[in-house]
Amino acid sequence: MHAIQVHETGGPEVLKYEEVADPRPGPGQALIEVQAVGVNYTDTNSRSGVNPPARLPWIPGIEAAGVVAELGEGVTNVAVGDLVAYAQSPATYAERAVAPAARLVPLPPGVTAQTGAAIILQGMTAHALAFGAYNLKPGDKALVHAGAGGVGHLLIQMAKRAGAYVFATVGTGEKAEMARDAGADEVILYSQEDFEEAVQKSTGGEGVNVIYDAVGQSTFEKGFNCLAPLGHMLLYGQASGPVAPLNTRVLSAGSYYVSRPGLGNFTRTRGELEQRAGDVLQWVQSGELKLHIHAVMPLKDAAEAHRQLGGRETSGKLVLAP
Repeated sequence: MHAIQVHETGGPEVLKYEEVADPRPGPGQALIEVQAVGVNYTDTNSRSGVNPPARLPWIPGIEAAGVVAELGEGVTNVAVGDLVAYAQSPATYAERAVAPAARLVPLPPGVTAQTGAAIILQGMTAHALAFGAYNLKPGDKALVHAGAGGVGHLLIQMAKRAGAYVFATVGTGEKAEMARDAGADEVILYSQEDFEEAVQKSTGGEGVNVIYDAVGQSTFEKGFNCLAPLGHMLLYGQASGPVAPLNTRVLSAGSYYVSRPGLGNFTRTRGELEQRAGDVLQWVQSGELKLHIHAVMPLKDAAEAHRQLGGRETSGKLVLAP
């Protein structure tokens, strides 16, 4: 089969389209004929060496959708022929991949593999942020950075579903329209306006109850000036680079809460996984949750996908098709 392999960490050019041995499922695993692969910042961070893979050569990817082709011993929750999606299982940049059967989620009627691969990781992440790490309530004020990004676009919609007032930051006019279409009440174009000043002015100096920050280095410290007393800072990404060490004295100004949520802690059990994935897929199926796929690219063009994502040229989700 063909897969993308990395033999040394570095820029997008280290992603090589190569012939590799077919994987085989072990006990509790399933072999998936991959139809679509989600591209994520964690893939670029591992490829570049920010979070290097444990061993090389390495097949990137942690999110995919496709058809169950073979079952390992003891698997009963899925059957050969099922169309499934999954996240947080490695080596998805390939024509075939092995995944733990307990992490597979059947896709409902009308939800394609491309949609499944584009929504399963970021949709559950947005769900965990909106209804787990900080449980949004009607009347809350929330600031969503990167509001046209894969998670941000979904998070705005979920925050509005919960009854929150949403500020969103974006980098371009096109992305501003996306954030507004998702339901953002106020959109801040950070290339033209300081988000701290905009939030403080709009809230009369009261600030917001929660900040969802996937940008990191360029937004994190300023964000504390936007928080209301007892506000929550949720850092879940670092698109602009890792944040500097935090002096905890900063928190005393408003008795702020800071957390670094990771999806794995919000889907530890099969029940938690089914709840979050079930909500997300049901909302997509019904049209209540709008998904934006920026582009679908051939698997062999993974390097270009990484270049675009790393250059922050995308809005919504990038998908690879083996």
